[in-house]
Amino acid sequence: MEQILIDKFFVPGNAKAEFEERMNINRHFIKKLPGFIRDDVYERTDENGDSFYVTVAVWENEEVIKHAKKAVQAEYQKEGFDMTAMLKRLNIVIDRGVYHQKISQSLRPVRDLPPTSEPSPNPVLI
Repeated sequence: MEQILIDKFFVPGNAKAEFEERMNINRHFIKKLPGFIRDDVYERTDENGDSFYVTVAVWENEEVIKHAKKAVQAEYQKEGFDMTAMLKRLNIVIDRGVYHQKISQSLRPVRDLPPTSEPSPNPVLI
């Protein structure tokens, strides 16, 4: 079963550049690991210039995500990088968890739907 690692970060505006640099290093590294499927990054910036990031990394299964975590920690050690220290120094708050997909839904464009003989009297909006 696919494993989805979701990290949510609060990043003060003055820490954004350093955070994004580190995030991109990590993203490029994990893409090379066995069992990696895909990743996405979402960002929202508030009126104060602070950012909220959500990163989503999808892995083949629980076993490969365990190996990936070990590989990332080994890479940090090799680089002399201390993630906890960086987060503390930059006042970044992280909320991390491994999730399992509950529902997957995609919509086909209307042009791909089969024709109907009558329009629906009660259209459903999502």
